[in-house]
Amino acid sequence: MSSPGGRPGVRDVKIFSALRRRRTLLVLALVAGAGAVGIYAARRSTPPAVPMAIVTRGEFVDVVELRGEVRPVKSVVLSAPMQAGDLQIIRLTKNNTAVKPGDLVIEFDSTSLRRTLEDRKTELKQAGAEIEQAEVQVRNAVEGNMTRLLRARSDVNRATLDIVDGDWIARLDRERAVLALDDAKQRLNEAEKRRESEQAGAATTLAQRERRRDRVRQDLARVEQVLAALEIRAPSAGTVSIMSNTRTGNASVSQEFREGDRVWGGAGIVELPDLSSVHVAARLEEADRGRVSVGQSGTVRLDAIPDRDYRADVTAISLLARVDFSGAWPPARDFDMQLVIRDADTKLKPGMTATVRIAVGRLADVLIVPVEAVLLLRGRPTVYRLAGSSFRETPVTVMRRGREQVALASGVQAGDRVALKKPASAATRDGR
Repeated sequence: MSSPGGRPGVRDVKIFSALRRRRTLLVLALVAGAGAVGIYAARRSTPPAVPMAIVTRGEFVDVVELRGEVRPVKSVVLSAPMQAGDLQIIRLTKNNTAVKPGDLVIEFDSTSLRRTLEDRKTELKQAGAEIEQAEVQVRNAVEGNMTRLLRARSDVNRATLDIVDGDWIARLDRERAVLALDDAKQRLNEAEKRRESEQAGAATTLAQRERRRDRVRQDLARVEQVLAALEIRAPSAGTVSIMSNTRTGNASVSQEFREGDRVWGGAGIVELPDLSSVHVAARLEEADRGRVSVGQSGTVRLDAIPDRDYRADVTAISLLARVDFSGAWPPARDFDMQLVIRDADTKLKPGMTATVRIAVGRLADVLIVPVEAVLLLRGRPTVYRLAGSSFRETPVTVMRRGREQVALASGVQAGDRVALKKPASAATRDGR
């Protein structure tokens, strides 16, 4: 009831306040209900958290991808000289240095060889003196034997003249003369044999000393040759690539040759590759052998130069496969392959790792999806296509399958979203 004067009473105020609170609660309840409905609808319209890809239409390129290593088409390996004994590097041109023909690249310590050279020269002089002595002995022996031989022949002639007809001398004198002649002939025979023996012995001694001199000369020439080889110069233009010293480090890690290292005869120390023409050596898997042939072109991307692609041509593929026992069992069978890089530049260095991509097939104006999107379900290729908030199993027709992409003939349209892995079973429906 209203109070006198038209003012609302206390009871009216209480009723009004209660009505107001009820209306506020009703509004809040309506807002809360609308929010719950919105959240439910939003949840119903949000697809599951599954990686997806968009179906595109364009040119499908089937690519064979393989790994390889940059190597020069032509290169020269500079090695330590053979038969030089223990060698020590005292000068070594720095890695990646460009050199011209005749430039000094490697120099070894020559102290020991120079001492050996002086020793051989001394031995050669001694051998020459011994030969001169032997030649004098030969001449003396020839002259002495000739004198004895002439004397013996003279005795024989004189003894022959002493023998005359027996009518003129007594028989006893004649017999004495005959005996003297026989004795002279015997001495002549002995003189001739002595001459032959002494001359043969002198000739043998001379020949031995000459052979020794020849050996010393050969040793001297070898030492001089090795001494000259201690300075290794570039036979052609190239870029210095220092090789690994396999006698340092461990089995898996080895360091490059350095100044002060001791090396063995014949050890390869520096490689001079001709970087004007380089190739990539790669290994082609047996499954891809029938799809790649000599003459095909490809692109090469180097791990060390990721911002550029080089063009290359396949120039050689081995006839026989090589069995690789380093991986899983059964061992893989790969073919050696070479690709010549057509647009090589100075950035290329031997040993760089490369990724080679060779296009082996093309299809124009086809539907393309990633290879992970196509699964085999119940014997049919299938994709999970997003339809609203769920995925539908959608059979597709595959035209061609590559390593990274699949060309489809039907089943989806450009712009459709497909899952890249199998969604949870609760979020999928059969789309047939």
